[in-house]
Order: sequence, then C-alpha cells, then structure tokens
Amino acid sequence: MKPYFCMGIESTAHTFGASVASSDGKILSNVKKVFTTESGGMIPGEVAEHHVQVCGDILQKALDDAKVSIKDIKLVAYSQSPGLGHCLRVGAMCARAIAAINNIEIIGVNHCIAHLEIGRLVTKAKDPVLLYASGANTQIIAFEGGRYRIFGETLDIGIGNFIDTFARHMGLGFPGGPKIYELALKGKNFIQLPYTVKGMDVSFSGILTNLKDKFNSGKYSREDLAFSLQETAFAMLLEVSERAMAHCGKKELLLGGGVAANKRLQEMAKIMCEERGAEMFVPEMQFLTDNAAMIAWQGILEYNSGKRMKVEKAGINPYLRTDEIEVTWR
Repeated sequence: MKPYFCMGIESTAHTFGASVASSDGKILSNVKKVFTTESGGMIPGEVAEHHVQVCGDILQKALDDAKVSIKDIKLVAYSQSPGLGHCLRVGAMCARAIAAINNIEIIGVNHCIAHLEIGRLVTKAKDPVLLYASGANTQIIAFEGGRYRIFGETLDIGIGNFIDTFARHMGLGFPGGPKIYELALKGKNFIQLPYTVKGMDVSFSGILTNLKDKFNSGKYSREDLAFSLQETAFAMLLEVSERAMAHCGKKELLLGGGVAANKRLQEMAKIMCEERGAEMFVPEMQFLTDNAAMIAWQGILEYNSGKRMKVEKAGINPYLRTDEIEVTWR
C-alpha cells in the first residue's frame, strides 16, 4: 500500500492536539495547547471552551508543520475514549467536520491503547507491559489472548489526579506534577505514608487524605511530603508492574502517560527492570504526555487492519475500557 497521511486529533482532557502522521510510521507534526491554571483544577466546561478557542489554529499549524494541505489527508483519527465528555466532543466535532467537508475517512480510537502503540513505534519495544500513569488513568496493560488486558489499575483516582489534588491543597496551580517533583528534589526526610496495594491494584485516596492531614498539621515540610509522596506512590506502581511482567512472562516495561515523564519514576523503573534482567523503554516527552501523534498512528493501525467508520456514527464513549477494544492490528 502506498504511504498516506492521517491527521490525528487529541482532546480527552486538558490537551487539545493535532498531528499529521504517515502510514509508514513517520510523525510529520505534533502540535498541542494545554489548559493550565495558576490555582485550582480543571472544570470540564472551561477546558472544553479552551479547546474550542484553540482548535482552528492548532489544526492549521499541524498541517503547516507537516508541509501538507488538507487535500493530502486520507484519514482523520480522533480520541473517542476514554475521557471527559465535554472535551471529547470538541475533538469529535472537529474530526467529523474535517471528514464530511473533505470527504475523507474517519476513525475514533482509544486513548489508552494509543499511548502503548506510539510507545512501541518510537522506542521499538516489541511486546511490553505498559505502565500507563496519567491524570485520570492508572493501568498496567499488556497484550494477552488477542486483547489489551488490564492486569492492575487504580481502585479510585488516577496517579496524576492524586498528585494534582495534593499540589492544589498546598496552593500550587495545575498541573501539579512538575511542582511536586521540584519540591521532592529538596526533600531530605522520608515520612511514612499508607502503602496501598491490593492484589494487582492500587489506591491513592487514603494516601491523599493522610498527606492533607500531615500538611495541615504544620509538622512536616512541603519538600519532605512531596519526596515521600513520590517514593511511596511510585513504589506501589512498580510493584504491580513487576508482578504483571512476571505473570505474563514479558521482558519489557514501557512507560506512558504524563506522570511517566517524572524522572524519579523513570529512575525507579529502570532499577527494577535491571534487577530482573528486563528492558525499560520511555518515549520522548512529546509522546509521553497526551498528544495527537499517538491518535494519528493508532488510526493508521486500525484503518490498515480493515476498520471503517461512518461520519454519522463517529461519536464518543467516555467510559470505554481498554480491555473492551477488539484488537485487529496485531
């Protein structure tokens, strides 16, 4: 098949992104704009309005950076699931408009699986366990029995939301992850926190309450609390990741999601993999955080495997789980 171009659109949460990718695996552009605040968190309606305001410029810049026109695009892919409904609708609306006006193919894809597949593309990992650590999602995913299975996940809030919520409690803005990381670098004393691993799953709500109580007491420094948060939460994630690797007999760990950009998590993951004779893979920053390149590439994989979708059926599914997706491209 002759190489063709796909435009990807990402809008699951705080990021609106657009990308042009070639079906032979080349990422030609990857543009995005992220909703941020100085204080407080994300209000879905406000984030969706942000996406509406920036979508036109982002879509055009993706085409310009790739040095192609909309007439060169054969396929448009968009993040269909999971995510904030308000935000997903903006991306779906853009994708439907592009497909209808230009008479091109459209495909909605799963955001979580797209993280894994872009990671496989850019790192050359073959059959990894994915530690998917982002704002709303915390899952341990691997390909087994013809599907992407979830071998462990959070029982309450995502790791990123947990970190952001505590950062907000301390008066920091959104996103809080980078600010917590910087504080943690200055931490000197480890403070005992609840370590909540239940089988293959993790829980962060109890740790969050404990951290808030400790911060409110005034007995502990911000730096030590941030340091202890990272050491505890990341150890939990890597315990269940290692258990999934052992259970599946896999020798590769792939990191994905915005929280996976944390250098301390990467360092701990590398140590764990080295100790068990496995390899650890981390995509570059632009492919770790939410991005449209992964949506474009996932669209290409599914289109090449025979998937088709009508514009009028191109809706959203905010609650669709990773393990509900039929995998036709592997």
